[in-house]
Amino acid sequence: MAVTGNGPLAGVRVVELAGIGPGPFAAMLLADLGADVVRVDRPGGGALAVDPAFDVTNRNKRSVLVDLKSAEGPARVLELVERADVLIEGFRPGVAERLGVGPADCHARNPALVYGRMTGWGQDGPLAHTAGHDIAYIAVTGALGMIGPPDGPPAVPANLVGDYAGGSLYLVIGILAALHHARTPGGAGQVVDAAIVDGTAHLTAMIHGMLAAGGWQDRRGANLLDGGCPFYGTYETSDGGYMAVGALEQQFYDTFVDLLGIGEQAPARKDPARWGALREAVAARFKSRTREEWTALFEGTDACVAPVLSLREAPAHPHLAARATFTDFGGITQPAPAPRFSATPAAVTSAPARPGADTESVARDWDVPALAGTDGQEA
Repeated sequence: MAVTGNGPLAGVRVVELAGIGPGPFAAMLLADLGADVVRVDRPGGGALAVDPAFDVTNRNKRSVLVDLKSAEGPARVLELVERADVLIEGFRPGVAERLGVGPADCHARNPALVYGRMTGWGQDGPLAHTAGHDIAYIAVTGALGMIGPPDGPPAVPANLVGDYAGGSLYLVIGILAALHHARTPGGAGQVVDAAIVDGTAHLTAMIHGMLAAGGWQDRRGANLLDGGCPFYGTYETSDGGYMAVGALEQQFYDTFVDLLGIGEQAPARKDPARWGALREAVAARFKSRTREEWTALFEGTDACVAPVLSLREAPAHPHLAARATFTDFGGITQPAPAPRFSATPAAVTSAPARPGADTESVARDWDVPALAGTDGQEA
């Protein structure tokens, strides 16, 4: 069955050459927003052994199987490209060209195509052809070095900062901007080189400004937003849970220390020399009650305090539940599409695409009859 998008990108056609990590997530974002995303999977699957039935990053998509190393594989992809607005690939530099589906090959068939390239190091530079993962990309940009306690190693923020924030989101921004350009009078398709190192570095723009102004120290746990500040951080509760505190502004801080019960003894908040004593006082109070008790006390106040929830706990948070921030689809609890649109709402409309399961519908809807007969594909 065809995927019918109702979001703001309804009518946009995207070809995704299967990969892992930030490329599939970027394609999911476009699919969530209504684009008709066709994922070109390879026979035998990808590098990560994830059951396709649970790979949420493939929701709202359709899948066909094409062996790009076969004689007919590149031709099938180029037939899809002729009818597409966007292509996404995450190969190392030069691989798509060797396979016959690089930018020149694609633009020869469709000059208006937006060709999105997702890599860690980018298309050029000394490390462009080197393997890597999120942790290495955020390491060299300075982002990883900012995260964690001053007396321990940097803390690994899963793969959210590099792969998805510095990678997927910048690729989507680039694709949408290039798509807008291609559709303007005199516009044309182009290549979007989205490198995780570039996007992650870009995310640190405000910090670099603060560093230049002398308002940020180039070390962990010594600044307002990196855990160095006692009223912007996390504290353990009596039952082993944690509370997150972000009482930066004076009025919020006043409410925070009052509700915490240390208003009389809290040292001066503006004196970093006394932050150690303040942190000890705050920590001692939080250890006196459970996470649930503190949550109830701070709920609905302007103290800027919240419980630190696990992934399984988060969907049940009253605010997130009221907004339907998470949704259940096909038996999987997952984040709902974001952001929200008043006129063209997005939604999860289909479960993760099974490799090759949509060959016949894509061949019909995109008018590529040869696709259904390609060797190695499942009808």
